[in-house]
Amino acid sequence: MAEWDYEQIWKETIDYVREELGEQEFSLGFNINYIRSTEHEIVISVPTSLQRDMLKKRYLGTMENKLKTLSDKKLSIVFEIDSGQNNKEAVPSSVPENTKTTQAPGRPAKKKENYLYLRENYTFDKYVIGENNNFAANAAIAVSRNPGNAYNPLLIYGGVGLGKTHLMQAIGNYLSTNSDSKIIYITAESFTNEFIQALQENKMPAFKNKYRYTDILLIDDVHFLQNKLGTQEELFHTFNSLYNAKKQMVLTCDRPISELKNLNDRLRTRFEMGLNVDLQPPNYETRCAILKKKIEANNISIPDEVIALVSKNVSSNIRDLEAALIKLIAYSELVGKPITLEIAQQQLKDVFASFRQSNMSIDTILRIVAEQHNLTINDLKGRKRTQNIVIPRQVSMYIARQITEYSTTEIGQSIGGRDHTTVMHSCNMIEERIRSDPHMDPKIQNLIRQIKEYSAKS
Repeated sequence: MAEWDYEQIWKETIDYVREELGEQEFSLGFNINYIRSTEHEIVISVPTSLQRDMLKKRYLGTMENKLKTLSDKKLSIVFEIDSGQNNKEAVPSSVPENTKTTQAPGRPAKKKENYLYLRENYTFDKYVIGENNNFAANAAIAVSRNPGNAYNPLLIYGGVGLGKTHLMQAIGNYLSTNSDSKIIYITAESFTNEFIQALQENKMPAFKNKYRYTDILLIDDVHFLQNKLGTQEELFHTFNSLYNAKKQMVLTCDRPISELKNLNDRLRTRFEMGLNVDLQPPNYETRCAILKKKIEANNISIPDEVIALVSKNVSSNIRDLEAALIKLIAYSELVGKPITLEIAQQQLKDVFASFRQSNMSIDTILRIVAEQHNLTINDLKGRKRTQNIVIPRQVSMYIARQITEYSTTEIGQSIGGRDHTTVMHSCNMIEERIRSDPHMDPKIQNLIRQIKEYSAKS
């Protein structure tokens, strides 16, 4: 095998990904073909830019890590768009943190060093605003117009796929285009890795200068910092330096800061001292608007009845909406048929079923708890506050928090559209009851056992 012939390694990588994800999820997003390879890159084709963006966001790290394991060298994946009309565009999938900058079309590159890689399509004009995200979106716009003064820091939190990163990067894109600010965008994981490397190589002065003398610091996924005590300490001092200099900080997290465990209290206080805004799952009207925006951007035609079908059946988050749309677009382009309601129903039936199954866990919890207390699911989801309903409702939230991966925001949304603070309060109340009432914990464990047995039979 020639040094640059990596087709077999690529096939092994894809087989590994298929096994890890399962056939259903793999078939949903992996309409890809191997094209060629060079010494340092593997080039693959995808049918649309939408699918390329989804693959880069969700699976790129897994694929490149496996390639490195198999080849014992760093290989980047390059995507080409093959729409069947030979209008291919190549986009490097992995960009060194300190080499790529974003600039407005037609503008000369800024004569400053930006540690920045932002998605060009993550802008405010491509962000659909609805009831679920109105507050957060307007806060992000305000920060971009008046950084360092409007709301500092701005922390955006919410479940997976709700648009936190889009809003954060929209701020970076706006400021990169409309100001001479020095901007750093980085994930908390990359910040941690860079900090460790600086310690090992005795380069801490350069690390501190990089982060403490920037104008805008955007840190994604700060929940990664849990248990990273050394990184937390360094970020605390970085935070103070930037805050005192009136430099803007924007953070994202998958839950409220108060829910993070093993986070330095001083850093927790800093994160909460600015404006904290949450993102809720989009409602039906917003989901329709999001799909229409995506469809318009891809210059394709999809009937309104199909948009309504997808919006009705995929209510979890924006990422899942995009995945369903990608599958329809890919089917249409590869098979050469227009998208109809019948085709959408057929192609997405497994997708819809998987979403209904993923929501079943909380419904199962409510069903078992309701039966044990001679109530109905509607009682638990409703607004009545009599004691015979409030305590079982709190128990339901507590159990959901214990045995599922749902965030408090998602749990509250599933139990009558409540906010995350209600769920947190309910969990705290049940924890107090467990400490004061020796009979409470056995009752809850019995409910959990019944819930798991019911789920196993379903």
